[in-house]
Amino acid sequence: MTAQAFWCIGPQQGAVRPAALGAGVLVQTLYTGISRGTERLVYEGRVPPSENDRMRGPAQEGSFPFPVKYGYCAVGRVCEGPRSGQIVFALHPHQTAFRLPDSALSAVPDSVPPARAVLAANMETALNLIWDSGASAGDRIAVIGAGVLGALTGYLAARLPGAEVTLIDPNPARAGLAAQLGCAYATPDHAPGDCDVVFHLSATAAGLRLALDLAGQEATIVEGSWHGAGETALPLGGAFHSRRLRLVSSQVGQLPAARLPRWTYARRMAKALALLADPALDALISGESAFSTMPAHYGAILSNPDTLCHRIFYPTS
Repeated sequence: MTAQAFWCIGPQQGAVRPAALGAGVLVQTLYTGISRGTERLVYEGRVPPSENDRMRGPAQEGSFPFPVKYGYCAVGRVCEGPRSGQIVFALHPHQTAFRLPDSALSAVPDSVPPARAVLAANMETALNLIWDSGASAGDRIAVIGAGVLGALTGYLAARLPGAEVTLIDPNPARAGLAAQLGCAYATPDHAPGDCDVVFHLSATAAGLRLALDLAGQEATIVEGSWHGAGETALPLGGAFHSRRLRLVSSQVGQLPAARLPRWTYARRMAKALALLADPALDALISGESAFSTMPAHYGAILSNPDTLCHRIFYPTS
């Protein structure tokens, strides 16, 4: 079997090209999900050279900036061996078929439709964000940036008993999404202050400044955005010190230290997949298109501010 993959071949240029299948168990791809924030940085060539190794995907071909085969939200059907027929999630780029070691294939629970399982990588990150924040029952929580990651973080936070969770985004169309996920909604101008925990997920300097403004005395601000190349200005001369705020970075590539004695990456991914059983999460799929159309539509999908998770479907014969 041969495989075709989507490659970023130059600044804002993509093409479908042959790709290596890899080694391990054969998987026929059913769906992949476009992770808009990170993939946009890759597509525009804005991965800092210092991060080339850390940003390298598990099954990436090529190298930054170009040409590179990138992505990490794949759902497929195992085609051989004792797991033949099983639906699995894998951290793999947009590609028609691939091989990975058995240990890199996470079983999708029967309670989760394969088409929704493309959210697994983002749910895994949201779970890590909650852990890193120390958010607890009854907290007043703000989530700045209602993209897929922000929405999933708000969804998890809203399930803490008694928590008051607000999704903050300048796009008023996100109000309906917030309601479906059990959160309140506010524009930046009307965001609630004196928060116990603030998650910043907008990848903008304005959003991070807002996070400082919304945090209450000795509150925690979790920076879960990745800003790519360049610098982000941050006013630390205001209430940052007098309020004794904590600015915490969070990144899914490593388990929080407090969890390491008990949790593995496999356990975290299994839990992320199980958390996708709620049909309300289908609201995060903002569009769908065929793999063959990616070169024509990829740039527009990434640049459209209304895009949440755009799902790619693949031929199965």
